[in-house]
Amino acid sequence: MKPILLVMAAGMGSRYGGIKQIDGVGLHEEALLDFSTYDALQSGFGKIVFIIRKDIEKDFRQRIFDRVARNCDATYVFQELNTLLSDRQEAASKGRKKPWGTIHAVLSAKHVLDAPFCVINSDDYYGREAYRIMGAHLSSIGNDSAEHAMVGYVLKNTTSLSGSVSRAICSVKDGYLVSMRENKKIYHQGEQILSSIDGEERVLGGDEWVSMNYFGFAPSVLPFFQDYFDRFLAEHVSSEKEECYLPEGTSLMVRQGKGRMRFFTTTERWFGMTYQEDRQIVKDEIADRIARGIYPEKLWPN
Repeated sequence: MKPILLVMAAGMGSRYGGIKQIDGVGLHEEALLDFSTYDALQSGFGKIVFIIRKDIEKDFRQRIFDRVARNCDATYVFQELNTLLSDRQEAASKGRKKPWGTIHAVLSAKHVLDAPFCVINSDDYYGREAYRIMGAHLSSIGNDSAEHAMVGYVLKNTTSLSGSVSRAICSVKDGYLVSMRENKKIYHQGEQILSSIDGEERVLGGDEWVSMNYFGFAPSVLPFFQDYFDRFLAEHVSSEKEECYLPEGTSLMVRQGKGRMRFFTTTERWFGMTYQEDRQIVKDEIADRIARGIYPEKLWPN
């Protein structure tokens, strides 16, 4: 069975100031996730699953889904604040407005993940090389495999001059992930790249390997993630801001010996829709790739 591309598109877009998942950046108003879908299909993926919020369903169908679904096997699922929560947990989190995080997003789709799958953000451009690497790996493993994978990026290729970004810095040995640590505020100050973590500011070299939420998993990981999320809720169910992150859960899985993460790498330069100022940069980057023949002028025939 061909692997699945799982696209996390339920974010609030608070820093961007709008529904960036469906904002047009292509020559025919294609969104960034149109290009991710195209790259995945060109790299051996067989199905696309989008994770969205119910309140954007109408706009999402009109702007993205109906067009994509005419050209490939695609579906979508909902990630809501009460998804997978018990009545008691929902009552305890009634003041919550922020999503529960990326592990919750993956678990929201677990009922349709019947093949090895790759998880991506909807507002990031990863480059086709990452899809070719991950497509080949996921096609080589079974649903019960403990040999998961990720594609790491060079930190200096993933920062934004428009504001701070969150990146998990990776420790790697012999081609496998050892650990990841989330840095929630990485930013430029002149020519330096700085990180604020645990209340301290430190200078980063820029050559560190980082996670861009580009992970490949066999479905065997889902029970571990469910247990991890259940324990997260037990501690943070009344929190209005704490989130359950894929890098942290994946790192714990590795440390506990519950699975291994092949660490593939790419020197592709990331760009994405984190801030409104990023939109023109993304449009220019996409136009350049169309001009160089990486993408056709119009992605989808209809």
